[in-house]
Amino acid sequence: MTGDQGLAISLFSGAGGLDLGAEWAGYTVVAALERDRDAAATMMKNFHGLVSPVIQDDILNVPTKQLLRAAGLRGRQRPDLLIGGPPCTPFSKSGFWLEWKRAGLDQDASLLQSYTRVLAEAKPRAFLLENVYALTYNNSASRPSYEKLLREVVEAGYDYRSQVLNAADYGVPQARPRLFVIGVRKGERLPESPAPTHGGSWERRYSGSRERPHVTASEALDGLVTDPEPEEVLRGRYAKLLEDVPPGDNYLYYTAERGHPAPKFRWRSRYWSFLLKLSPDRPSPTIQAQPGPNVGPFHWENRRLRVPEIKRLFTFPDDFTLVGSRSSMQAQLGNAVPPLLAYQVVSQLTRD
Repeated sequence: MTGDQGLAISLFSGAGGLDLGAEWAGYTVVAALERDRDAAATMMKNFHGLVSPVIQDDILNVPTKQLLRAAGLRGRQRPDLLIGGPPCTPFSKSGFWLEWKRAGLDQDASLLQSYTRVLAEAKPRAFLLENVYALTYNNSASRPSYEKLLREVVEAGYDYRSQVLNAADYGVPQARPRLFVIGVRKGERLPESPAPTHGGSWERRYSGSRERPHVTASEALDGLVTDPEPEEVLRGRYAKLLEDVPPGDNYLYYTAERGHPAPKFRWRSRYWSFLLKLSPDRPSPTIQAQPGPNVGPFHWENRRLRVPEIKRLFTFPDDFTLVGSRSSMQAQLGNAVPPLLAYQVVSQLTRD
């Protein structure tokens, strides 16, 4: 049985955050491509509309015809929707101090072109591409890649709309800004980006709608019963420092500028997420895929977040099954698009 809105093909599927949002919006994901073994297994566990097993390969090795066959499409049949979030290593804000990263010298940069190659050849009715918002930065690394991407979208025969959206403005209990490019075939009605449903303070300014406040971490985790995880206990040189950090604060609590009587760090000497602790009264800060040993956000109970808690903070259902080790599950979730945000973006692309 297919969704009311038709068939979707998923690229760079990961754990399926975009896919889940697309299915909530009425599409059926019938083919997916994901090279990571655990993420591919997660897709197989949760998406039962797949016509074929997830293609576990690098997209550079997979022709578009193989994707169409995997989707059960023959002859002149075309998918209704193409979705995907190419890996963002060259453009992510994390580690942007590295010279090779600023120069965009990374093999993943070509994956943007792999997406537009499939777009041009598969010719779906509509598409959605997600990426880090740093791709839009006006610098020598990001801007040319962003402009090339948009140019290739037009050359493929599509009108598009691009916008950076903060997940917290759409009811997700996590401040997570991401770039979304949506589009339809030239000549069709180009939808607007979704209007924010929530709002609140974000990066020293107000973000989103004023009708409803951002969903807080404590609201998201309310009623959730979880078992302790062996990995949740902090160890090492800085572990004990977390206990005194107030909820919502980070290592800056231990600086002279904050008036600490025995400063342990210089001002702005660490990443903002170092010893970062959740505030129960605000959305979670962005949760990373591969955080370092002292990188948060940590729970206000002075421990690492548990997998069921991370799922809640991403709006994955409690019964969504993840495959792999604890670190693999963290990576899959940290790389995912919150399904609730994906749903609202994809809903703009539904048929009238």
